[in-house]
Amino acid sequence: MSSTDTGEKRIPLPVCDHQPTKYDGPSRDELLALRREYVNPGVLMYYKDPIAIVEGHMQYLWDDTGKQYLDGFAGIVSVSVGHCHPKITERIREQVGKLVHTTTIYLHPNIVEFCKALAERMPADSELKSTYVTNSGTDSNELAVHMARMHTGRHDVLTLRNCYHGGSQQTMSMTAVGTWKYPVMSAPGIKHVAPGYCYRCPFGLEYPSCDLKCATSVEDVIRYETSGEIAAFIGEPIQGVGGTVIPPKEYFGIVYDIVRKYGGLCIADEVQTGFGRTGEQYWGFENWGVVPDFVTMAKGIGNGAPLGACTTRPEIAEHMAKRLHFNTFGGNPVSVLSGMSVLEIVDEEDIQKQAREVGGHLKDALTALMDKHNLIGEVRGLGLMLGVELVKDRVSKEPAVAETASVVEKAKERGLLLGKGGYYGNVIRIKPPMCLTKDDCDFMADCLDVCIGEVAAGQ
Repeated sequence: MSSTDTGEKRIPLPVCDHQPTKYDGPSRDELLALRREYVNPGVLMYYKDPIAIVEGHMQYLWDDTGKQYLDGFAGIVSVSVGHCHPKITERIREQVGKLVHTTTIYLHPNIVEFCKALAERMPADSELKSTYVTNSGTDSNELAVHMARMHTGRHDVLTLRNCYHGGSQQTMSMTAVGTWKYPVMSAPGIKHVAPGYCYRCPFGLEYPSCDLKCATSVEDVIRYETSGEIAAFIGEPIQGVGGTVIPPKEYFGIVYDIVRKYGGLCIADEVQTGFGRTGEQYWGFENWGVVPDFVTMAKGIGNGAPLGACTTRPEIAEHMAKRLHFNTFGGNPVSVLSGMSVLEIVDEEDIQKQAREVGGHLKDALTALMDKHNLIGEVRGLGLMLGVELVKDRVSKEPAVAETASVVEKAKERGLLLGKGGYYGNVIRIKPPMCLTKDDCDFMADCLDVCIGEVAAGQ
């Protein structure tokens, strides 16, 4: 076993049979200096002492010094079936040798096969079968809202507080986490409604005696803050950036019914939850027993390639043919081949079952840590989309912001890469490549056990 021993307790990484190639490029310090000089400082970088990741294989990464890491964040939930998965790597190499880019004004088999495969994975009888291929989740969410407004002839769009939908002016306006928004004019027609965040209920109530006020309050927003006619509602089935927030099981059913009562269409933002990551269902919205009018996706569908998509019903999609619309790189042969390969691998390797069983094992291990560490306020999530919310006090639920940052830093030193999220940045986000094993999970839980213990002890 390799080890990442930096303290008194030795925590071995699971054995990996991949031998990384010798790196002979610029050092971490040289890369950092170049980045500071030439890369826009708004490009987010993690860690007080940044690391240079130069190679990956399945769930593991290596830095410029050859140090191995377990990737617990999957490139911000963008690597679904594994870094440099051999099937994808081989197919991409072959495609690059034939054609990297043409344009969607010509016919090409990859895009139509990909769109057909997506339609086949939508709920039966949903008629969700018309897909526009994009480059990102921002593109996909923009497009869904655009089509919803054209189809309904209305403008107002409802989004959830604590949500994240992208970085353009429109999707940044739809986002409702202040730390992800700049002090510039927001796009008009966006209304934010209460999320189903039971741990931090916006109404100070307890489930189920609350009667789902978070969901039913959506109707008041429509009545008092809009004309009473809306274009759409968009929601992540599980909020990702917001801190892996799981709603009550009835939440989306109530909200979808209200939205449709007032003429709106429903958009499921599956950028982080899709493709079996939640374990029980292929799409995140299926966990809540609803069927949306749009499914938007990106991140893991490309397994690291720039790929997004927006799928809807034909009668909604047909509005796009009323004017000229074009996405230069959307649907390019390389990216959609990666997406097609992801869909095949999810089925061939039973990735959904892997997410369910391995994710359940990890969640149980993390939940068990609550008995040892009062810093852990709640462990939540489905499959391999998990969150650990850290608090200074379990009664007041005061966010343990600095402590969370320290845990993530300490984990990195021990070879575990994690994310953090939530409005306060006090939720550890665990969303690894779905090829994770139970041994990896045990390492992850042991590592967090030590790191949280050290932070609680002031070390």
